[in-house]
Amino acid sequence: MLPVSAPALTCEAVSKRFGAAHALDAIDLQVRSGECFGLVGMNGAGKTTLIRCLLDANRADAGSITIFGTDSRQTAARSQLAFLPERFSAPYYATGADFLRLMAHLYRHPWSAAEASHQVSLLDLDPAVLGRPVRGLSKGMTQKLGLAACLLAGRPLLVLDEPTSGLDPAARARLKAALRERHRGGSTVFFTSHALADVDEMCDRLAVLHQGRLRFVGTPAQLRECHAAPTLEQAFLDCIAVAAAPGLATG
Repeated sequence: MLPVSAPALTCEAVSKRFGAAHALDAIDLQVRSGECFGLVGMNGAGKTTLIRCLLDANRADAGSITIFGTDSRQTAARSQLAFLPERFSAPYYATGADFLRLMAHLYRHPWSAAEASHQVSLLDLDPAVLGRPVRGLSKGMTQKLGLAACLLAGRPLLVLDEPTSGLDPAARARLKAALRERHRGGSTVFFTSHALADVDEMCDRLAVLHQGRLRFVGTPAQLRECHAAPTLEQAFLDCIAVAAAPGLATG
């Protein structure tokens, strides 16, 4: 068993280029086991590229990524996490229950119809939807299915790319409550978000990624203090506006 202090995610000098463009430029980042960590940045900052590299969907040009101490390029590393992509879609021909049952099988987690029904209810989704084909569900309903699959996976690390995308206010509140519960239970939650108020409310620490480089790593309070800003939104804007910002500030 891994020690409690083992980092959930470690990036060392991770770089990725697409042609002449630096998507990621020497990223050094560590996410501690058991913390809720937010990765924020503008569109095109490199957030999804970093997630794809840690999933080995994109191979980094340089540097290394480990998940609970295991090289992310090894299949065993990904057995520790559950992932929700930003643009999630389930097989259109399956019912909601079919999809969750399939994901339980892929995650090697015991299937329980009662547990699945309970989990979708917690995300403000009517369990009756589980009997309907996915092709007839709205974007928000489909997003809730994907989130339910991750929460049912029983993995110690949740990697969520814009998890509140397409959710109504009630579902967003329910998701935050579910993630807090997992966090309190010792799970590590690593997510990207444009909703900085959610990041401020939920995260132990965050990182600001801008133009492929880390501009800040620390607590939300430290980012506000660093820029003498009343809100995290204003602190973020000030952070990315500083052209001479150091590559990494730790907190």
